[in-house]
Amino acid sequence: MAPVSIKSILISESVDPCCRKILEENGIRVTEKQNMAKDDLLAEIKDYDGLVVRSATKVTADVISAAGNLKIIGRAGTGVDNVDVDAATKKGIIVMNTPSGNTISAAELTCTLLMSLSRHVPQAAMSMKAGNWDRKKFMGAELYGKTLGIVGLGRIGKEVATRMQSFGMKTIGYDPITPPEVSATWGVEQMSLEQLWPQCDYITVHTPLMPSTAGLLNDDTFAKCKKGVKVVNCARGGIIDEAALLRALESGQCGGAGLDVFVEEPPKNRSLVDHPNVISCPHLGASTKEAQARCGQDIALQIVDMVKGKNLVGAVNAQVLASTFSQESHQWIKLGEAIGAVLQSCTTSKQPFSQVQITTQGDCLKTSTGYMTSAVMVGLLSHESNGCPNLVNVLTLAKESGITVNKNHSQSDGAADGVCKVEISAGGCDYKASGSVQGGVPVLLELSGSVFRQPVSLTGNLLFFKASASPQLLPSVAGLLASAGVEMESFSAPAARTGDLWYCVGVSSLLGDLGALKPLVKEAAQLAI
Repeated sequence: MAPVSIKSILISESVDPCCRKILEENGIRVTEKQNMAKDDLLAEIKDYDGLVVRSATKVTADVISAAGNLKIIGRAGTGVDNVDVDAATKKGIIVMNTPSGNTISAAELTCTLLMSLSRHVPQAAMSMKAGNWDRKKFMGAELYGKTLGIVGLGRIGKEVATRMQSFGMKTIGYDPITPPEVSATWGVEQMSLEQLWPQCDYITVHTPLMPSTAGLLNDDTFAKCKKGVKVVNCARGGIIDEAALLRALESGQCGGAGLDVFVEEPPKNRSLVDHPNVISCPHLGASTKEAQARCGQDIALQIVDMVKGKNLVGAVNAQVLASTFSQESHQWIKLGEAIGAVLQSCTTSKQPFSQVQITTQGDCLKTSTGYMTSAVMVGLLSHESNGCPNLVNVLTLAKESGITVNKNHSQSDGAADGVCKVEISAGGCDYKASGSVQGGVPVLLELSGSVFRQPVSLTGNLLFFKASASPQLLPSVAGLLASAGVEMESFSAPAARTGDLWYCVGVSSLLGDLGALKPLVKEAAQLAI
C-alpha cells in the first residue's frame, strides 16, 4: 500500500501524553480538544486527516460526512461501537483500534468484581464507613470449586480464565471463533451456551456488542441458570439485558451483578446501580495508568507505521490492506488499478458494469487475490460519481452499484509466474484483459482476445483502438496524430494479423477529440496512467 498522508490529527478525548509525543516526533501536527459538543466537532473535524478518540466521542455518520479530509479514525482502546464503521468504510476511511492495549486492566477489573461479588467487599466497606459492624450481614462464599462461565474467549476472556483458575475455579466457556482445542490449552472447556448456562455459579461476558450478542443474557437465559447465579459485565452495555437482569435480581434468580458498563452511560435509570446486590463502576475497565499509556502508545505507533508504509495493525474495516506493505505489492496494486482503468476506458459506451471476474494466477499472487480484486475495482470505478473509490471502500461502492464481483486464484499455466486476468460484463458485451509485472513495471499482455507481441507498458498517455489489420493502419493513425500535434512514442500491435484487433499507441498527450479516429477504427479509448 502506498503510504497514507497524515499531516494533522485531532485528539478529542483525554489520551496519554505519549500519544501526542510519538505523533509529533514523526512530523504529524496534533491538536487536542476535549469534551467538544457535537456541533463543535462537526465544525472542527473538516480540517484534519486523522481523529483519535476513546469511548466518549460518538463518531457518527454525520461527523464522518463533515470530515472532508479524514483518512483514519483511531480508537485508543478495544471495540469501536462509538464509531459508525459502515459510514467510515463507505467513505474510504480506515478505522483502527488497539485490541490488546487494555487487556490486562479489563481482565483484572473483571476478577476484582468476581471476588467482590463473592465476599460483598464494597457493601461491607460502605457499612463500615457508616459506623456499622455487621459481620453476619455480609456472609460470603468461596470461589474455590465454583464454576465460572466465560462467554467470549478472546484476549480478555483468556486472561480472566487463567487468573480465576488460580482460585481453584473450574472454567468453562463459549466462543464461536476460538477453536475448542486452543482454549483447552489454557484450561477452558468449550461447550454450547445451552450447555453452559445451567452449570455456572458465575458468568462473565467478553464479547463485542453486535446484533447476535445484544441481550445475550435475558429472561430466557436467566431461567436456564442456577438460582443465585452471579454475573459480571466489563465488556459492553447491552450484552446483558438490563431489564431482565433487574427482574432476575428481584426474584433471586440472579444473586448479584458486577457492572462496569451500561446501555446508557452514565445511566439515567438508577434501578440497577442502586440495587443492594449490584456492584457498579463508571466504565473503569481501561482506567489504569498502564492501560492508558499502552493504548495511547499503541494507537500512535500504529498510525505512524501505517503512514510510513511499514504495516497495518488493528484495522477493523481494512483487512485487505494488511498484506499491501511490500514494494512488490505496490507494483501489483498499480497493475490492478491500471487494468481496471483500461477496461473502464474501453467500455465507456457500454457501462454500467454488471459483473466482474478477477483471477490471479501464479504462486507470487497466491495471497494477493484480495487486494488485487480491490485494486482492479478502484480502476474500474475511478470515474464514478458516487464516491472516491480506494482499497478500503471500493467493494462496498461496487455492491451499492449493483456490480457482482467474483474472485479466485489459480496456479500458473506456464505463461508467466504472476498474471492478473479480468473479465467484465457491460451492456451485454464481455471484455477481457490480462497483465503482469515485468521488471517492476505493470504491463498489459492481452485485451479482449488481442495478445500483444510486446507487452504494453501501463504508464503515461495511452491510446487504444480496435481496427481491422491492414498495412495502411499504422501510417494513417500516425498521420492523424501528427496533424493533431500529438507525437507517437510507442506502438504495440497484436500477434494475430487478421480480424478486428486491439492496438495500443503511447502518445505525448491525449487527443482532444477521439471522434477524429472514427474513419480509421471501430472503437477507441484513451487514458493517462
